[in-house]
Amino acid sequence: MDCRVIMAGGDVWMRGQIGGALSHESEHDLALMVSDFLENGSAGGDSWCSSDSDSAHLSDLAHLADKIKFYKCSVAQYESDLASVVHSLILSISENNLHLVKSGPCNASCLKSTLVKLLRRSGYDAAVCSARWHGSGKVPGGDHEYIDLVNHSDTESSERLIIDIDFRSHFEITRAVQSYDRILNSLPAVYVGSLTRLKQFLPVMVEAARSSLKQNSMPLPPWRSLAYLQAKWQSPYQRHFDLDEQNGNGVFSFDHKQCSGHLKMLQSLLQSEIEAARLLKPKSNDNNRRHKPVRSYSLFRNL
Repeated sequence: MDCRVIMAGGDVWMRGQIGGALSHESEHDLALMVSDFLENGSAGGDSWCSSDSDSAHLSDLAHLADKIKFYKCSVAQYESDLASVVHSLILSISENNLHLVKSGPCNASCLKSTLVKLLRRSGYDAAVCSARWHGSGKVPGGDHEYIDLVNHSDTESSERLIIDIDFRSHFEITRAVQSYDRILNSLPAVYVGSLTRLKQFLPVMVEAARSSLKQNSMPLPPWRSLAYLQAKWQSPYQRHFDLDEQNGNGVFSFDHKQCSGHLKMLQSLLQSEIEAARLLKPKSNDNNRRHKPVRSYSLFRNL
């Protein structure tokens, strides 16, 4: 499989061949973090997230909720148009379109791969991105998989847009207060937009999580620190243009079958989100929309 390893700034870091799944080093790092967190009640005196909490204070969750609303509304037209295309494509996917694309646990890779195929057939430069980072300083090691889309303009410049199909899961915490749950559920189910706008959400959600946990006398876990969240989308990544389909009858078939449940839940969330937006949005002339049309009758040909 041909792929590239690219730095977060967009520079090519390494080109090569990928022959297998990522190692289990990041899983080991996370296991150590969880064990230390449970034993010590925090990440230690020099914790992974100490830099986030040096000047922290009890946040006003209502104020943070207003910030999230503002960032959701601060969307460029082409980002809004792309989000509509992505939502339509996700809603058009059926369980039969999902094919196992790697030998390890699927973790919705089949859904991301299918969405990338549809975007590319619709004329977009999209790819599945596998990011991985080693623990360094106060940032624990880990890995994350998402989709990116390079928006090429007529001026020979380009902008990289991020598509994360399980955006809310990155901010889930235990024993969340109701006001935090409302903020969490106000986030887009699928994030579509620039990395710059995505990064605006992160410190707000970290402060909201810290405030919620503090009300239960609980510290912020290291896997919800700002540095760890930033690493998911800012670390070096590999762009996969065409993931090879694997035999789905192996030991990981049950994990892959869970993806159909993920797809149904995601489609339900999107339908609710679209309906809520439709009820709140004033009537406008749809002729001004400039996104590329999606021809659903031919999207799954030869998948």
